[in-house]
Amino acid sequence: MKSVIAVHPGHLEIIDTPMPDPGPYQALVRTECACLCNRTDSELLHGNFPGMEDKFPFALGHESVGIVLAVGKKVRNFAVGDRAVGGLNFDLQMEGVDSGWGGFGEYTLANDHAAMVEDGVANEANGWVEVYEIQTKVDADISPEEAVLLCTWREVLGAFRDFHLQPGDDVLIFGAGPVGLSFVKLGRLFGLRWIGIVDRHAEKREKALSLGADAAFSPGEIQTPSKLDAVIDAVGRAEILHQSLPLLRRGGSHCIYGVLTHPILHIDKTQADFNFNVLVHQWPTRKYERESQEQLCQWILEGKLTSADFITHRFLLAEIHEAFDEVARRSVVKALIEYS
Repeated sequence: MKSVIAVHPGHLEIIDTPMPDPGPYQALVRTECACLCNRTDSELLHGNFPGMEDKFPFALGHESVGIVLAVGKKVRNFAVGDRAVGGLNFDLQMEGVDSGWGGFGEYTLANDHAAMVEDGVANEANGWVEVYEIQTKVDADISPEEAVLLCTWREVLGAFRDFHLQPGDDVLIFGAGPVGLSFVKLGRLFGLRWIGIVDRHAEKREKALSLGADAAFSPGEIQTPSKLDAVIDAVGRAEILHQSLPLLRRGGSHCIYGVLTHPILHIDKTQADFNFNVLVHQWPTRKYERESQEQLCQWILEGKLTSADFITHRFLLAEIHEAFDEVARRSVVKALIEYS
């Protein structure tokens, strides 16, 4: 099968690798489509993702959806023909080739987390990995193009719980990339009252307004109607905190989504009200992520949420170099990778 391998920083190749061999709690999945995770996949490729800087070569991809072809003897929550979200390949079965999740492979493995929990084997000694919790079945009436966006949307909607957001809150979001735009769209469906967006690119500000933002600002030109319940940093830059603190109401929250680009966070509390929160969310809470799928699928079936608002580019697997090039030009919201 074909896998997308980061051979060394900045260079990837499509390489033939062995077909994954499902274990007793695993399902073999044929990939229907995948999406680039703009920031994470790019940082992995260029050797900038924490913990993976010296792991080259490794297989890329962690946003995928596909059809189950076979299941292990202890699998109870996947069946042949099911659509599965989030298949990965942790073992490329090639000496010297590591895994950067491996979800861009033509075939992946989905693990039956619930069965492993029931059997008391959801632990490292038995090969369990925390990401297994979000490898889930999705109903057949959710198309693959909608299902693959669940990889992003589940993380974002799950983060609403980490950030203690409530319907009626006033929220400002820094960054109108895929995550920031998802906060806008899902925030509107969730019932946030006022949603603002900050981004230096005019076309991204316009996109945020089309998805339901009440106002869009370039950096340095922010004007909020009142003090805010939360400011969400969907960029990962420590300096955004300095802009955020004066905007928060008493007890408001500065919410950091994603990996911070700098290891040190300075807080000038004179810029804030007496009480405020700083919430750092650099890794998904898998339970919240998994539990958000039901609500997201309901919105999809009701026609309130669609991947068409987010997928701006399409590529065949053989064109994945071009997909990364377009992401680097910052022209992409979500790039869909299509498999024959």
